[in-house]
Amino acid sequence: MSEAKKVVLGFSGGLDTTFCVKYLSEDKGYEVHSIIVNTGGFTDEELVQIEQHAYALGVKTHTTVNAVKSYYDSIIKYLIYGNVLKNNTYPLSVSAERLSQALHIAEHAKKLNADAVAHGSTGAGNDQVRFDMIFHILIAGVEIITPIRDLKLSREDEIAYLKGKGVNMNFEKSMYSINKGLWGTSVGGKETLNSKGILPESAWPTQVTATDSKEVKLHFEKGELTGVDDQTFEHPTKAIQYLQTIAGAYGLGRDIHVGDTIIGIKGRVGFEAAAPMVILKAHHALEKHILTKWQLGWKDQLSQFYGNWLHEGQILDPVMRDIEAYLTNSQQNVTGDVFVQMLPYRFHIIGIESAFDLMNSKFGKYGEMNTGFTGEDVRGFSKIFGNQTSIWHKVNQSS
Repeated sequence: MSEAKKVVLGFSGGLDTTFCVKYLSEDKGYEVHSIIVNTGGFTDEELVQIEQHAYALGVKTHTTVNAVKSYYDSIIKYLIYGNVLKNNTYPLSVSAERLSQALHIAEHAKKLNADAVAHGSTGAGNDQVRFDMIFHILIAGVEIITPIRDLKLSREDEIAYLKGKGVNMNFEKSMYSINKGLWGTSVGGKETLNSKGILPESAWPTQVTATDSKEVKLHFEKGELTGVDDQTFEHPTKAIQYLQTIAGAYGLGRDIHVGDTIIGIKGRVGFEAAAPMVILKAHHALEKHILTKWQLGWKDQLSQFYGNWLHEGQILDPVMRDIEAYLTNSQQNVTGDVFVQMLPYRFHIIGIESAFDLMNSKFGKYGEMNTGFTGEDVRGFSKIFGNQTSIWHKVNQSS
């Protein structure tokens, strides 16, 4: 009797991946090895429950990977350096974490010398491309199995199949699809399926409980958040999680993102990302005081490309390492404190304090006085600075 082929399955414990375990093991005869990659969206208790569920379904092995720090170090850090917001709105909450998950799943498949790798993506979204592409690059030749996509299953089809297999789980679907991670939470529901509609208050995972104004001090070291108020943290992930407990209670970072998918269709999704939005805006404010005009200008261009390419799953393109090197170098002096005022549903950047602040009174005050040059210097500079444009106008007026 031949030995069963090994398949590594990215497993969340939800309906789709539950179906995949039963289908792959009992209908297709695979030896299923499930893996969950935690990018900050699961509690320890939830991870234990998911592991128990996996073994109850019949997996051969189940692996839990704590990828929170590696997710930050390899992806989120650069999103902060670049102040990346997709379409000036979305902090890439889900798209970024899917890449981290795909990388770890591919590594696990290598480790087990698996014959195949599987994921529960449908044929309608971005995730299928992100997972497939990374698997094609990192574990070329390993078969990619996607039961939900390939069989074109409806939710009702999956439930009927699992009930027929005697699977006992909660099949009740929430009105809203929620995906939580370190860098934000996506929220999908009936209001996001059309071009008009806003999520009701009850749909947001984090409810507003703070009502009084609060000033918070964020401390950055070389572009990374290392302190909140008087607390310092051993790793920026801890600072992000702590800030989330404060900012989330104010209902900050809520919005609807309208995006272009990798496969060419547009879609809407709600998200709440209180800590990410506060961090990005605070970091950008600090940079505007510290970096020069062209540092900021080129950063904006490279960061926009970086965010778009990351969103489309291209984390392994070597150009991303080149941009990351630029972004890292740009942060050498981005150190200081940013003061943020939080109120229900909104926040304001009050200002910054930094030893590297270029808005330094020793060199003048904008609109008032300047100690670095005279009015006569400006008179001559203005004539030279516009000289070529002046020549163009004179030539073209005489022709």
